[in-house]
Amino acid sequence: MDFLTLLNSAPLLLGLVKAALPQAVATTMAFSQWFVSLPPCRDFAFEATSYLICEVDPKLYSIELFWKDPAGKPFQSLHNLDTAQRAVGRTMLFAINAGMYHPDLRPVGLYVERGQEMAGVKTGSGSGNFSLQPNGIFYISGRKAAVRATRDFVRKRPSTDYATQSGPMLVIDGQLHPKFQSDGTSRKTRDGVGVRKDGVAVFAISNGTVNFHAFARLFRDALGCDNALFLDGTISSLFAPAIGRNDDYWNLGPMIGVFRKRG
Repeated sequence: MDFLTLLNSAPLLLGLVKAALPQAVATTMAFSQWFVSLPPCRDFAFEATSYLICEVDPKLYSIELFWKDPAGKPFQSLHNLDTAQRAVGRTMLFAINAGMYHPDLRPVGLYVERGQEMAGVKTGSGSGNFSLQPNGIFYISGRKAAVRATRDFVRKRPSTDYATQSGPMLVIDGQLHPKFQSDGTSRKTRDGVGVRKDGVAVFAISNGTVNFHAFARLFRDALGCDNALFLDGTISSLFAPAIGRNDDYWNLGPMIGVFRKRG
């Protein structure tokens, strides 16, 4: 193409660029919005079982607990929680159910939200997974996350911004829960949380059924967590729409939501 032809074609080329520009801008904006909503999650395989794990550095991400909306009604589902956060301009990267609860969706055991204790710690005996001692507490204090056995937490209780009690503990100071058996026959979808030595909170949910022993070994042997806590089973749910994960169980109690910190 000679210079004169190029010069004569300039108006046409400019028109094509102008016509394409809005679409290009829209595509770029859509990609940017999708990118910032990506959760720190990845697929992971351990001993022939697949998991989705999310590694959350509390220095970079805000880990928050949710139970009720401002009107005092339980959110009930991760989808409802996401809708509520979007309504106030927040992008929730992912959410996961955060422990056991009563039929009326009240937390079983300690529950702290934004520094306010909304349910007290439970130290007595009982039945079910929650009371398979030791159970434990996952909590956020400032820019730090931790999992501790309930007895240790109560002995020297730290200040907490958020806390949820559940059970049983999966890993206690590097040791598997003493009541777990490698050939245990109770296999369910399970989710839990552990904290690594570098302070990163690691959430995991199984994509199939798994027993407690295998789930605990995932946290200790594969994810490097000296302390880890079982959160729930059977109705284990994780919501991360940016990666196509949209678990839709209803009538959930406490939930954990994770957000990217600004600045």
